[in-house]
Amino acid sequence: MDLAYVCEWEKKPKSNHCPSIPLVCAWSCRNLIAFTTDLRNEEEKDLTHMVHIIDTEHPWDVYSVNSGHTEVITCLEWDQSGSRLLSADADGHIKCWSMTDHLANSWENTVGSVVEGDPVVALSWLHNGVKLALHVEKSGASNFGEKFSRVKFSPSLTLFGGKPMEGWIAVTISGLVTVSLLKPNGQVLTATESLCRLRCRVALADVAFTGGGNIVVATSDGSSTSPVQFYKVCVSVVNEKCKIDTEILPSLFMRCTTDPARKDKYPAITHLKFLARDMSEQVLLCASNQNNSIVECWSLRKEGLPVNNIFQQISPVVGDKQPMILKWRILSATNDLDRVSAVALPKLPISLTNTDLKVANDTKFFPGLGLALAFHDGSVHIVHRLSLQMMAVFYGSSSQRPVDEPALKRPRTAGPLVHFKAMQLSWTSLALAGVDSHGKLSMLRISPSMGHVLDMNMSLRHLLFLLEYCMVTGYDWWDILLHVQPSMVQNLVEKLHEEYMRQNAALQQVLSTRIVAMKASLCKLSSSTIARVCDYHAKLFLIAISCTLKSLLRPHFLNTPDKSPGDRLTEICSKITDVDIDKVMINLKTEEFVLEMTTLQSLQQLIQWVGDFVLYLLASLPNQVRPEVPG
Repeated sequence: MDLAYVCEWEKKPKSNHCPSIPLVCAWSCRNLIAFTTDLRNEEEKDLTHMVHIIDTEHPWDVYSVNSGHTEVITCLEWDQSGSRLLSADADGHIKCWSMTDHLANSWENTVGSVVEGDPVVALSWLHNGVKLALHVEKSGASNFGEKFSRVKFSPSLTLFGGKPMEGWIAVTISGLVTVSLLKPNGQVLTATESLCRLRCRVALADVAFTGGGNIVVATSDGSSTSPVQFYKVCVSVVNEKCKIDTEILPSLFMRCTTDPARKDKYPAITHLKFLARDMSEQVLLCASNQNNSIVECWSLRKEGLPVNNIFQQISPVVGDKQPMILKWRILSATNDLDRVSAVALPKLPISLTNTDLKVANDTKFFPGLGLALAFHDGSVHIVHRLSLQMMAVFYGSSSQRPVDEPALKRPRTAGPLVHFKAMQLSWTSLALAGVDSHGKLSMLRISPSMGHVLDMNMSLRHLLFLLEYCMVTGYDWWDILLHVQPSMVQNLVEKLHEEYMRQNAALQQVLSTRIVAMKASLCKLSSSTIARVCDYHAKLFLIAISCTLKSLLRPHFLNTPDKSPGDRLTEICSKITDVDIDKVMINLKTEEFVLEMTTLQSLQQLIQWVGDFVLYLLASLPNQVRPEVPG
């Protein structure tokens, strides 16, 4: 791991900005990062709770918006498209922010919900039922469908016809769960229910989803001597009203509290996270004292329930089929660590079965296998998601010390050290963003090899596999470019084009603009290919113009199963090489290419630009012919 860049406030207003407590950040699939600070006015009486949004590729452009929250912001959550952001505060208010005209520097608060006076401790969008699985062992396959398969996963709630219903779920500090549903007509249906009959304080919570469409909520009151509770939440719509049903699931006690040597050593649970939002069977827990922490990973498993011999004799059926129960079992635990200040979990959908982990180890594919732990001494560790073994380490400027020096023997420096209070991993796990105790945002690069020595071909294969994943999902690929060397660009562009050409025509049409944009961003990284960037951007612009003009043309009969006029024109032009436009138009229905005068007038400048551009290309063709080199 190494530092990519740091975002700091300008010196003049720096004294007016202070980190919010708690400080939160979120990373979208478009590589937009949202984080919070508080803005203190000149009289230092009131605080304005700000939300800042940056594009990781242009971190110098920070868009700041006054959230309008009256209390400190406790949660930020992006939706699956990366175009909407949820914010929740300590007064129970939840706001939904949407992009205006698809601009990352223009946001508006459209809808929201409120649980008056009840601080929100956990927040999540409802699952839309879309889940992909990465098959690392099939990275050499020609078909994208074999490398990235769709996993059967039910949405949290569906509309008529099976379309997933949008909305969000939140958990409050008093033990309430609230669900808000967004209807297609803009109406918001909201319901609130207690997680259980006996309500208790919830200091920490997290939300995950099951393949059957249910929601699982994990809660803790913050004390390590209390159990970590789990609840199943079912959401439905009955008579145009939202209904919530809850059910208690098996709970657990952290193992450190049952160990006599550590029973009272870690009194507080400081972090509670599911390993993935669609993986409710595995959870990460961190217990801490003032100086140290311990991390445990637990898994929910089905186990057979022993049956007494008397009951087996009375009912032979019981003896043939052993009853099964769900039980939490610890997978791994760390030794004593420095105090953990933040946790970041990977979003890459890598399966965590033993077979898949062995394949990942054999192929040396490490992205998505590690989670990040930040410590109060300023360091960051990447540890394995299940075994919690060390994979990589980063020492901040305030914690430069030998790696092999034991944590318990490190001298304590006077005054508080700068450390990350909030962290997020990118969607391919190749970058890590952290906001420290001074409100400064740092971007770290995480090597795909995790310190292992890989040859050039394997490194290229892994980067190509992640680029293909971004192409299929539509996610931004900026974090992958952090690890592309100039010498790799030519090979990556060629191999990416080869893999693209192996796909069927329908998929090529869907991915046509993404691959051009991906090639343009890759070619920027090398001086030998930078001349192609303008060509790729011009091609993207022409594709956009072509789609705009084609969308204006309608078939003469709307119910015709034939191709659209624009598609037929493209097909005819590709077959007929005659330059006479009249001969081309013979095979077309001219009435389908007649537009209203007002439409033509609005497109006049665009059509003129296209004509000038084509003439320029024709005039510049002789200059593109390379002279033959003698001998």
